[in-house]
Amino acid sequence: MSRTLVIVPARMQAARLPGKPLAAIAGEPMIVHVWRRAVEADAGRVAVATDAVEIAQAVERAGGEAVMTRDDHQSGSDRIHEAVTILDPDGKAEFVVNLQGDLPTLEPHLVTACLAPLHSGPADIATLAAQITNPEERDNPNVVKVVGTPTGAPDQLRALYFTRATAPTGDGPLFHHIGIYAFRRAALERFVALPTGTLEQRERLEQLRALEAGMRIDVALVDTVPLGVDTPADLERARKILQ
Repeated sequence: MSRTLVIVPARMQAARLPGKPLAAIAGEPMIVHVWRRAVEADAGRVAVATDAVEIAQAVERAGGEAVMTRDDHQSGSDRIHEAVTILDPDGKAEFVVNLQGDLPTLEPHLVTACLAPLHSGPADIATLAAQITNPEERDNPNVVKVVGTPTGAPDQLRALYFTRATAPTGDGPLFHHIGIYAFRRAALERFVALPTGTLEQRERLEQLRALEAGMRIDVALVDTVPLGVDTPADLERARKILQ
């Protein structure tokens, strides 16, 4: 078995775009586009974790692997944890990537970029960010910023905080957090067992639970932000890109 499992959590009950994993883009469901790009990354075994038979069937028709999970999970992290215990009960996989199912234009190299800090340093969790170049994003609360300090490794930061506010202040770059995560297997086990954090509730950012518990998150800096499909307008943008 590969040292890495790439799990794509997907559910039908998206608040702003119900049923979005099955939304058609260039003749295929969105979840199939994400699955294909995850496979193209060649980072490890790829599976879609879902509680919807329709999603599992769509992935399997395309030749992919799907695993059915419970319908009461509160987060994608909880869903991928259940999927990992089903797919790898003997604990052979060392790393687990949580890849959002609403990134149909994802560049495959971002998956391997996310894993890089785990291969080169002591982080528990790794994620991605890109420097903000659009001034409108600086003050947009929907654009999550990561505040970090250099690790000494090229193009990597150690995350000190994640926020919807414009931070840090003063001169210098701001970084747009990209919500792809790579966990060490033991870190995922620890993370899903933690209680919800105070700052996590305030900012509505799940990754703050890890920082509040003293876990280390390192950030690989990349030069592209994949389009996340959260609204009908986002879906139309994705359709134009992939038509």
